[in-house]
Amino acid sequence: MQGLPSAIDVERFTEARAFEISAMQTAMQNASESSTTRVWQTLPRHLRRRAASHDVRRVPLRLRERARQEMDPVKRKALGRSQPKRGKGKQISRTESLLKRQRDKKWLETHLWHAKRMKMENMWGYRLAVHPNEKSYRSSHRASVHGSIIHDASYYNLIQLEGPETPLLSILENCCDPQGPSLKRGKSGSRTVDTHMYKHAAYPLDLIGPVTIIWKPLSTSPASSADLEESSKKQKQKQKGKQKQASNTVSSASTSSSPRIVWMWCHPAVYQDVFDALHKAGEHVVQAANARGIVEGAHWQVQISNISDSVNVFEIMGPKSSQVIKGALALAGDEDRDEFKKFWASLNDLQTTGSLARGMVAGFKVLDPRLKFPPKNAKPTAGANTSLGKDDPCFCFPTAKLAQSDIWDESARKSLKKPKYKKKDLDERRSKNLIPGTPLRALRQDDRVPLLLIQRSVQNPASIASASLPKSNSASGSISNLGLGGTSSRTSTSHAQEDSAGIHGWTLVIPAGWPMAFLSALTHTGTRVGAQRERATQAFEAGTPYFPRDYPCTGFYEQFASEREAKERAEWERKPPAKRVNFDKCGTRSAWRADWEVVLGLEAPKAQDNAWDKGKGQDLVPAQRDPPATAPTQPSSAVANTNPMKTWLLRGPQVPSLLRTLGDMLNPAAALLAELNALRLKRSLDPLEQQYTPLKAADLWASALVRVRLRVVGRGHPEEMGVLYKVEDRELVEALGRPEPPPPGKGPEAPTEGQEKGRGGDAEKAKAQSGGDEEEEDEYDKVEMDVDFGADEDGSDLQAKHHIPPQESIIGYVTTGNFSLTRGRGFAIGAVPARVYVELQRQAQRLKQPGPVALVRNRNGLVTRPVFLELLDA
Repeated sequence: MQGLPSAIDVERFTEARAFEISAMQTAMQNASESSTTRVWQTLPRHLRRRAASHDVRRVPLRLRERARQEMDPVKRKALGRSQPKRGKGKQISRTESLLKRQRDKKWLETHLWHAKRMKMENMWGYRLAVHPNEKSYRSSHRASVHGSIIHDASYYNLIQLEGPETPLLSILENCCDPQGPSLKRGKSGSRTVDTHMYKHAAYPLDLIGPVTIIWKPLSTSPASSADLEESSKKQKQKQKGKQKQASNTVSSASTSSSPRIVWMWCHPAVYQDVFDALHKAGEHVVQAANARGIVEGAHWQVQISNISDSVNVFEIMGPKSSQVIKGALALAGDEDRDEFKKFWASLNDLQTTGSLARGMVAGFKVLDPRLKFPPKNAKPTAGANTSLGKDDPCFCFPTAKLAQSDIWDESARKSLKKPKYKKKDLDERRSKNLIPGTPLRALRQDDRVPLLLIQRSVQNPASIASASLPKSNSASGSISNLGLGGTSSRTSTSHAQEDSAGIHGWTLVIPAGWPMAFLSALTHTGTRVGAQRERATQAFEAGTPYFPRDYPCTGFYEQFASEREAKERAEWERKPPAKRVNFDKCGTRSAWRADWEVVLGLEAPKAQDNAWDKGKGQDLVPAQRDPPATAPTQPSSAVANTNPMKTWLLRGPQVPSLLRTLGDMLNPAAALLAELNALRLKRSLDPLEQQYTPLKAADLWASALVRVRLRVVGRGHPEEMGVLYKVEDRELVEALGRPEPPPPGKGPEAPTEGQEKGRGGDAEKAKAQSGGDEEEEDEYDKVEMDVDFGADEDGSDLQAKHHIPPQESIIGYVTTGNFSLTRGRGFAIGAVPARVYVELQRQAQRLKQPGPVALVRNRNGLVTRPVFLELLDA
C-alpha cells in the first residue's frame, strides 16, 4: 500500500477513464436492448409506422442495418422476391401500368383524387365516384344551398357537328323536342339550349334523353359588318325587280352555307342512340335537299364526331360559386371586351346565378391557376349599393361577343393538351421568391387557358307558373274532412316557391389536361366535392326529373331498371325468410321493377314471384276433386294486349294545358293526335299516321304516361318503387261526409251512423269553442287518413286490416321519393297514365277538390297515405 496517493481527484480520474466507462455503458445498453426491445421500439412514437416490424424499409436509414439483423430468417426470405425483377428493357412505367387498369373502363383525369376520397363503381363505361366516404349527404346539400359544391361531369359525351347552318338546324329540328325552347334562340352562340332528343322523326315516341346544345358564336367585327351593310345597300339601290329578289336569295344562301360548329352534351349511356339519330337525320336532310334540287350534295356535308377527350367539364353549384370562380382564376390580361369586363366585375356581388339569363355563355382566357395558388374567394364590394343600376349583375345580358373563346379551336386545344410546366417546376420558381407565399408572376412562356363559363340551373322550367291549390273555403274544408288538413294551410304561393327555389351555379368547360390544376384551385377555399349521389339529390330537392330514373319508357330506363332489379333481388335473397320483407303478404304486385305495361292495360299482370316460397307445393296433388276455382277476372283492358303501341312518355311545357283541354272533350284520343301532329308540323315532320302506318288514336292515348309530383300530406315519405292507387268516387264521398277522421289509435273499424253524427256534432262544438281555423288545421296535420279505401274482402287478413286497396286500383309507381330537406316533408316524383290523370282531374272537379287525389304505399309497407298529384311539367 505504500506509494499510493492518500486522496483521488475524481474529475481527473473520470476523464482519464471516460472511454472505458462509455464502452461499458454501451455494452450494457446493447445487451439489454437486444434481449428486451427491437430497434423500431427505440424510435419516438411520431416516427413509428405500423409496418416497421416486418418491413425494413419503414425504419430510418441509420437503424436499417440493425433491423435487418433482427429480422427472422424465414420472414426475410418471404420478403424477398420469389420471381426475378424485370430487366431494364422490360420494366413498364407508371403510366402504362395505370392504362392497363383501364382496359374495360375509362378513368377521368381526376380519378386518382376521387378514388382516395370516395366510393368508386363502374358506370356507363367509366369508373365514377358514387358518393363521398361520409355517412350523410346533408352537408353536401347545405353546401349547394348556402355555399358551393363542385362535380366533375367530364364523363358526359360531347358530340360536335360541323357544317352549314341550314342543314345543322334541320338535323336538330328533326330530332329535338318541338315543345322545348326554340333552337334558333341559341344560333348566336350566346346561350345554350336544354332540350330532349328523340329518334329521327319519331316525336313523341322513342324518347332518348336530355341533351344540351351550344353553337359556336360567329366572329363579330364592327368594321366588317358595317362594310357589308353599306355594300348590300348600294347593291339594292342599283338593282330592280327580279334582280333585287335574286340578290336577296343569293345573300341568304351564302350566310346559311357558312360553316358553323355545334356542340351537344349527352349522357354517356345514350351516346350511341344520339349519334345514330343525328347520323340518320343528316342523311335524310341531305337526300331531301338533293331531291328538291336546292343545293348540290357536295355543299351540304355535315361532319359528326366525338370530342369528349378534348374537353373537361366541372359543375359548380351554389350561391358562392361566382365568388369561388372569381377568386381561383386570374385573367390573362388581354381582354378588351367591354361586355366581359362588366360581367367579370359583377361576379363579386352576384348572390346567385339564378338572376342571370338561363344558359348564358361567357368565354375568356385565364392564367395557369397554379400560379395564384393558394387562392382566396372574392369578397363582395364593401358598401355596395343595393339599388338596381347599370352595373348590377342582373343587367349582364348574353351576347355573341361575350361568348367568344379560343376553346372552339381544335389546334388551341391540342397545344394545351399537356401543360408546359409541371408542379415541381412551379415550386422551384416559388422557392426563389424573396417573400414566402408570394404568388408567382406570370411569364410570357406560361400557359393561357381558354374557358367557357355557362350558367346552369337545376330548376323546373315551368315551376313558377304552375297551377297550385286554390284558397277557397270549400276546398279547405273538404281537405280537412278528408284528413288532409296539413295542406289546406299551404297557399299556392308556397307551393310555387318550393318548386321554383332551384339550385343555380356555373358549368366550367376547360381543355383536356387541366382538370387537376383547376380542381385544386377551386376546392382549396372550402368548396365541397360531390359525386353521383349529390348530383341526383340536387335534382330531387329542386323538383326536377333526373335521368335515367325519372324517364320511364326510354331505352336506357329499361336497362337501368333491370340492373336495379338484379341488385335488389340478390340482396333480398341473401337474407333469411324471417329477416326480409314478404312482398306477397304486403300485397305488392311488382316489387322489383315497375310494370308500366300492366298499369296501362297493355299486358295482363304476371304471377307474383317471391323466391322464399318458390317451388313450395309444386309436387303436391290436390285432395279436392272439384274443379279448381277460376282466378278473379282482370279488367277488360288487361285481358289481352290488343294495343300494338309501346309505352311512351308525354312530356313538355304544353302538357298541363293540353290535358286540361282534353279533359273537357268527349274524344280526347283524337284531340291528342291532332295536337301532336300540329307540333310535328312545326318541325316539318309527317303526321304520325303516315310515319307509323297501323297507328290509331285510341292506342296512342291508352299507352301514354305522364310524370307527376306527389304532395305528401302529413307524416311519412314515399320511397322509390312506391305504389299509387286510385280512389273511387264513392270512397271519397264517404270520407268527405265525415267532418273528422278517427284518431290513429281507434283501429280500422268503420263507425256507425250514430257515432258518425255524434262525432261530427262534437267536432262542430269544438270548432265553435276554438273560434279559429288554425288550431283545427294543426289537429288535422297530426291525424292520418285511416279509411277503408277498397279493401279486398277475399284478401289476406293483413291486407284487410290495414286497408290496402286491391291491385286493380294501381295507377302508377314512384320513380324517386324521399324526405325533402328543402320542403321539410316527404316529396316524390312518379308516373301515371295520361288518361287516368284526366279522370282524376274530372273527379276533383266533380267533388270540388283542390286537385287530383291518390293514395301511395311503399312496396315494403302497409300504410296508405293521401297525396295530391301535380304534373311535373307544370
